Amino acid sequence: MNMKNMKSLLAIGSLTLVAIAMQGSAIAQQANDPKFNKMIKDGFKAEGIAGLDRIDQDATQKFCSDPVFANSKQGEKMREKIQKINMDTIKQPSDGKYIGDWKKGEAIAQSGRGATWTDKADTPVGGGCYNCHQIDPKEISHGNIGPSLTGYGKLRGNSQEVLTYTWNRINNSKAYNACSNMPRFAHFKLLTEQQMQDVMALLLDPASPVNQ
Repeated sequence: MNMKNMKSLLAIGSLTLVAIAMQGSAIAQQANDPKFNKMIKDGFKAEGIAGLDRIDQDATQKFCSDPVFANSKQGEKMREKIQKINMDTIKQPSDGKYIGDWKKGEAIAQSGRGATWTDKADTPVGGGCYNCHQIDPKEISHGNIGPSLTGYGKLRGNSQEVLTYTWNRINNSKAYNACSNMPRFAHFKLLTEQQMQDVMALLLDPASPVNQ
């Protein structure tokens, strides 16, 4: 690579860092701007099961809304604290059983419905797992934001460590990665304990198509 190309790459890199820093600064300013906060409050209304509490950020969301700080050296200790806060919210299965019905788990993984203002409070919520993951290899419609889960149990086995880790990830992924894109399914009561057990079966049951 010649010197001219090197300088161009360095310039592009510098501009990118500046843009990221400006974005983080803008987010922080917006969060403390009364006009911005009023606009948010006035722009949403409570309807059905969707309350205004949904726009109130908790500590995890506030931390991740400032990506510059969240990914900085200064943010490392706060990141660890945020992850511990989320880990402390996780409860293991009340009946001690981690594995449910993989067929029901597949239906949950396929479904992305629920938790909207048009739904009833008792409407089952889907996991929408295929939006981000490849799971059953026969399903060709899937996202790639998250890692492929094909062969999950076949590759990892069913040790207690694997069961606990997988349960925790489904329950509240931010316990491991503060700014994970994965929803906090148990924290926000999106999936019931039984639903999470069924998704666990989809991933770990030897009979599941995931592990064939």
